[in-house]
Amino acid sequence: MAYSDFTLEKVSAVLGITTQEADLFPKLVPLSIPSWLNETLGKRTQLALISEKARSEFIIVPILLTCRDLSQDSLAIFSGQRLDVDPAQGLIGECDFILAIAPPLPPLRSPILTVVEAKKNDVEAGLGQCIAQMVAADLFNRSSGQAEIPVYGCVTTGEVWQFLQLSQKVALLDKQRYYLDNVGAILAIVQTIVQKFSSYSNFQVIEPQTKLD
Repeated sequence: MAYSDFTLEKVSAVLGITTQEADLFPKLVPLSIPSWLNETLGKRTQLALISEKARSEFIIVPILLTCRDLSQDSLAIFSGQRLDVDPAQGLIGECDFILAIAPPLPPLRSPILTVVEAKKNDVEAGLGQCIAQMVAADLFNRSSGQAEIPVYGCVTTGEVWQFLQLSQKVALLDKQRYYLDNVGAILAIVQTIVQKFSSYSNFQVIEPQTKLD
């Protein structure tokens, strides 16, 4: 069993995680979108003709790179990173993307956000996998002596972004989903998460326009 095998039912049965909705990012103020990102996303219809995977990656990666730029490079992006934490519970395998407050060099340190590329444009089908990776990231942080750091997750088709937060044994699903017509809000959410963890790193990050409680 690995991350990709987890469904919401298996997350509950194997990991003891329940889910509930929450307003994770109240009073969110979208950030300005760089012109290069607007231009890249404007070509997504053309990219969609290549393949579903290419369409997803050509949208997701530019957005994540923009998030890194906005954090003044305090945010590291790990693509295809293995996160083998607990084989007995199935917490092994590769993650599509992991965002961490760390230098952009291996090894992996301080994961704060796991991003799952939804297969077949089905966000719901990726929720179990994302939650399992969030649990693994939490265990990873705890084993590194960072027990106070909460972990976030995101399932995205590229066009649709669903954010989550792990709170002990509860996975909180944001009540709102975000779309590319509001990509500034997606950027603001990641910057809010980065700012939340600025006290855990040696990097200076841009103050976002909204804060977590």
